[in-house]
Amino acid sequence: MTPTELAKARILVTNDDGIHAPGLDALEEIASELSSDVWIVAPEHNQSGAGHSLSITHPIRARQVNETKFAVEGTPTDCVLFAVKHLLKDRKPAVVLSGVNRGTNLADDVTYSGTIAGAMEGCLLGIPSIAFSQAFTHPHPVKWGTATHHGADVARRILAMDLPRNVFVNVNFPDVVAASVNGTRVTRQGVRGFGGYIVERTDPRGGAYYWIAYAPGEHEVDDQGDISAVREGYISVTPLHLDLTHEATRRKLAAQFEKA
Repeated sequence: MTPTELAKARILVTNDDGIHAPGLDALEEIASELSSDVWIVAPEHNQSGAGHSLSITHPIRARQVNETKFAVEGTPTDCVLFAVKHLLKDRKPAVVLSGVNRGTNLADDVTYSGTIAGAMEGCLLGIPSIAFSQAFTHPHPVKWGTATHHGADVARRILAMDLPRNVFVNVNFPDVVAASVNGTRVTRQGVRGFGGYIVERTDPRGGAYYWIAYAPGEHEVDDQGDISAVREGYISVTPLHLDLTHEATRRKLAAQFEKA
């Protein structure tokens, strides 16, 4: 997609942090640098950790915020599907942008992330799609300016090439101010433990209830991985593939079952 084509393209923006999230405002700013035709369809409430889930056991409702902005009572996947198959069906978006997530989506995070799922659904629908996330360190403020300063340029470079079928891109900005970004690295998905654990509490009536809590696990050191790039102050750009088949094992299994 050339810069001229991109400037005329319809862009769909979504996220998983919800319609009121500051990261959504950041992504709207990024998208508006790319095109004047920007539509926002985002969850009414925070959907972090929703993954690539669909609401199929209950109806979803959409609330119009302004002429081109809608809040959907559903997941990021619902939002993209609603936008492409209903709201914008007469002129479908040419690009889907998801984020900017409050916090990284690196390594194993991508399997849980609603931000990733928004881009994944766009990809499944045949639309070039990018997920954006901004690293931060609690309790310090999120450096949204890093994403807004670099986001449009990163998106232009990605969209200038023809992404293969079933491939979308995961972008993570480091936890540094915009001027201190060391550059961009094209990376692969890293590996680290999820670090999930259960917190048990007791309600006023004496009943037990539980929170699923999260703490990142130790990661495998990989100089070409997404975790290392972000920790070293680089923007991480990772192409992700929807085909989950492990080809080497598929071949071994085939040989195993072909035995007499």
